Amino acid sequence: MDPGQFHPSRQLRTLHNLLPYLWPRERFDLRLRVGLAIVALVGAKVANVYVPVLLSKAVDTLGAPSNLLVAVPLALLLAYGAARVGALALGEVRDALFVKVAQNAIRRIALSTFQHLHALSLRFHLERQTGALSRAMDRGTKGIEFLLSFVLFNVLPTIVEILLVCGILWVLFDWRFAAITMVTICVYVWLTFTITEWRIRLRRVMNEADNEANTKVIDSLLNYETVKYFGNEAHEARRYDSALRDYEGAAIKSRTSLSVLNVGQAVAVAVGITSIMILAASGIVQGRMTIGDFVMVNAYMLQLALPLNLLGTVYREIKQSLIDLETMFDVLHSPTEVVDRPGAPDLKVSGGEVVFDNVDFGYDPRRPILKGVSLRVPAGKTVAIVGPSGAGKSTISRILFRFYDVLAGRALIDGQDIREVTQDSLRAAIGIVPQDTVLFNDTVYYNIAYGDPRASRAQVEEAARLARIHDFVQALPDGYDTMVGERGLKLSGGEKQRVAIARAILKKPAILMFDEATSALDTKTEREIQRSLSEVSRGRTTLTIAHRLSTVVEADEIVVLEEGRIVERGRHRGLLAKNGVYAAMWARQQASGEEGEGQVEARAIPAAQEPAAE
Repeated sequence: MDPGQFHPSRQLRTLHNLLPYLWPRERFDLRLRVGLAIVALVGAKVANVYVPVLLSKAVDTLGAPSNLLVAVPLALLLAYGAARVGALALGEVRDALFVKVAQNAIRRIALSTFQHLHALSLRFHLERQTGALSRAMDRGTKGIEFLLSFVLFNVLPTIVEILLVCGILWVLFDWRFAAITMVTICVYVWLTFTITEWRIRLRRVMNEADNEANTKVIDSLLNYETVKYFGNEAHEARRYDSALRDYEGAAIKSRTSLSVLNVGQAVAVAVGITSIMILAASGIVQGRMTIGDFVMVNAYMLQLALPLNLLGTVYREIKQSLIDLETMFDVLHSPTEVVDRPGAPDLKVSGGEVVFDNVDFGYDPRRPILKGVSLRVPAGKTVAIVGPSGAGKSTISRILFRFYDVLAGRALIDGQDIREVTQDSLRAAIGIVPQDTVLFNDTVYYNIAYGDPRASRAQVEEAARLARIHDFVQALPDGYDTMVGERGLKLSGGEKQRVAIARAILKKPAILMFDEATSALDTKTEREIQRSLSEVSRGRTTLTIAHRLSTVVEADEIVVLEEGRIVERGRHRGLLAKNGVYAAMWARQQASGEEGEGQVEARAIPAAQEPAAE
């Protein structure tokens, strides 16, 4: 099924999903508000339907000779005015009562969707565009507000009012008045729905073009430096303009169709009102009706025509809102690939020993990445994983964080299978400095403090000192309050890396993981930070993933991965003595200059693509 199409069964399911948020079992105050709002709604409609009756009686009284010629019409006119004011006031009371329910529902659904997005797997996010997810949430929350405003308090009350008016006309006069009213409304609704269906298809094309244009803008701006490197500003503008042209064409057709709709609606209403007025005039001539009845019939038709004028817009927006809301609920109900088992305990860290026991894994089961990998990182020791690109090095870090579950074998921390403990406690025990550091568009202080939002300023600055970035930050005009820009664009690669190191230090985890942690640093800074990392990792279990072999020569054990298998393991000198894969890698890096090679490779890996099997 195309998620952009209107399927009644799916839309009913969407409305069913919305109802619990409008009638929250745990909030009696909100349910009371809903009940009072319904009472106010009914009162407003009763008052509204009674207004033409009072007007009719006032007109008839004014035309009849009586000693009460002044008092009675005045009382009726006052009642007429009171009924109109009452209908309006009750409508406002209804809105005021319900607004808290509506906004609470919008907040809870948006928050639930946001939390669920963070609970979904890395695979889900890599397969979808962030801009599209953001738009789905934004449109979904706006769709909720529209549905609540128009469906509950406009469409349904209007249907009730139409039925009441038809009943009153039938009882007071004859069936022909009710029939003309109902036929007019049915023709109006049919015409509106038919043309609006056409307009919805155009609107869908507009939305797709809008999404495409928005995605191109975000993608281009996120890759600002790449665009500049290759001088492709004109190319990016052409891509953006292509999407805008599609939107422009659909928008023109949409506006033209609106004119057709407006003319059709006007004709339907005019024919209906004219017909019923002719019938009423005939009744007056025959003496069966009064001038007041004529006025009442006219008032009812005009009163019904007023909300119907918005029917096309409301119908289109309701369908679009349902589609937008359904899209958001689809995200909210997307299955979570990695879940905690029911009643899973928290991870209990005693020493921080990490064990991979015969682990098999692949992002696609048809393409295995890790094949029978077994390794052990003793508590408080440092183990380095090295190997060529594509060997599966970084995959190990993703498995340890449980971004993915292994296909076979086990990953253990202090003897506990990480699939059997809560993800929150697992990730709280591990600190990582990733190869590609992405920062929040906030201050330097915020990005370092993200490692522990409860940390004091002194602790944040101490972490920055250990990462050798404190002096640099202090020298900035705004110091720790310096904004880093989107994804940390205002900082160099080395500066971003040091912020990431400070963030990991501040977390004070039992297990540390460095995934090419110094790949973006110059040799001098790398040596300084290596000393800091050695201090920070002392007494902690440390897993280092590295391409630059000079950074792991002091490791307690070095594990060499090749094509997803461990081909060698041992200490630096022992591996060199074996004259195998490690020795060959060491020789190549010494011959070509390891710093240059390491930095080139580190920067060559894009940030937002399917995880590399490194």
